[in-house]
Amino acid sequence: MAKKVGLIAVLAFGVYVVAMYFYFFHGQNSGIPTSLKGTVADPTTFMTTQELMLSKELSELRNFLFFVSTPFEWLIYFIILITGISRMFERWSPTEQKWAIWRNAVYLFFLSLLLFVVQFPLAYYRYTLSKSYGISTQLFSSWMRENVISFWMDFGMSVITITVVYWLMKKSVKRWWLYAWSLTVPFTIFLMFIQPVVIAPIYNDFYPLQDKELETKILSLAAQADIPSEHVYEVNMAEKTNALNAYVTGIGSNSRIVLWDTTLNRLSDDEILFIMAHEMGHYVMKDIYIGIAGYLFMTLIGLWFIAKIMPWMIRRYGKVLNIKEMSNIHSLPLFLFISSVLLFFSSPLSNAVSRYQEVRADEYAMALVEDPEAAVSSFQQLTKSGLSEVNPSTLVKWFRYTHPPMLERINHVAEEMQGEEQ
Repeated sequence: MAKKVGLIAVLAFGVYVVAMYFYFFHGQNSGIPTSLKGTVADPTTFMTTQELMLSKELSELRNFLFFVSTPFEWLIYFIILITGISRMFERWSPTEQKWAIWRNAVYLFFLSLLLFVVQFPLAYYRYTLSKSYGISTQLFSSWMRENVISFWMDFGMSVITITVVYWLMKKSVKRWWLYAWSLTVPFTIFLMFIQPVVIAPIYNDFYPLQDKELETKILSLAAQADIPSEHVYEVNMAEKTNALNAYVTGIGSNSRIVLWDTTLNRLSDDEILFIMAHEMGHYVMKDIYIGIAGYLFMTLIGLWFIAKIMPWMIRRYGKVLNIKEMSNIHSLPLFLFISSVLLFFSSPLSNAVSRYQEVRADEYAMALVEDPEAAVSSFQQLTKSGLSEVNPSTLVKWFRYTHPPMLERINHVAEEMQGEEQ
């Protein structure tokens, strides 16, 4: 029975991959609307023929990989369950250990290592793809180092969180999800607080902005926005990427204004000030806190769904999935499978909220700096540096875009400029 179900799952995934291939490489049409051709939003006006070709190729590949990789993850979880691998990992855990955290740590190490190995070829292909198109400049040793660091950090946090969640499942079959969620609230806030000063520096070097004249301009802009800040931080990203970025992160006393050095090297002061004004807009409108609240709300709904779906699946398909009780650690792949499915299909909603916040931040920045030309040119430079797809299909926009497509952002600024002239 398990072999038959597994074969059906593999075939279904294969059919899905073929369908996605034809959609992204032969079916979708993401051209520029006739009304916008020749305008500042038209990529042909600010990108070379070579850049346009590379952008199209890279976007197709990235979109295809995105929509294939998540179902591939689901397939992995499914195979781990029906083949009995999850049960085998649980048997390898030291049963003589008194503390469940140690038994869970052994199980999670084998599961995490297997997932890392199986998914590594896809991750490596993404890395080489980014390098071949001139986006990434990162050496393999540096990229691999970050992967290893992420593996151990994720493993450490997983041991703690999964141990707590499964302990709660044993203690309260009906309300474990609510108790688990209540613990995620302080944990999430704590992570957001330490992220800029503890986690981020593990991956990159942060230091005060070396261009003091520019720092004075940015801090003056922050003062206009009533943002308390004494320093602007620069992060060394040129050794990893040619892409551009800037952001405001953290909460409370650990909030940071951060600029990538690639942004400093490629953009003018006026363009940088517009980008920083955009990020300040997020701070002023409390988007970081709204994002935390939204994440916690979605986590609550997600845990409730898992608490309903997981027992039902075990009752109906427990023999095929090799799961007897939900509270046994070998049911974790099913927990991760349901979580991943819920996260994937809820992403259009969270992305829509994020795009709305980005539009508001753009409008705030335009009002603060009053330099629409800098806004347009900064968006154009961001598009060129990342070979971004300016007008993706609706499906891609819903599932992938946390920011409005560049066509919309540039056109919005252009319309504001026309309104002011009239």
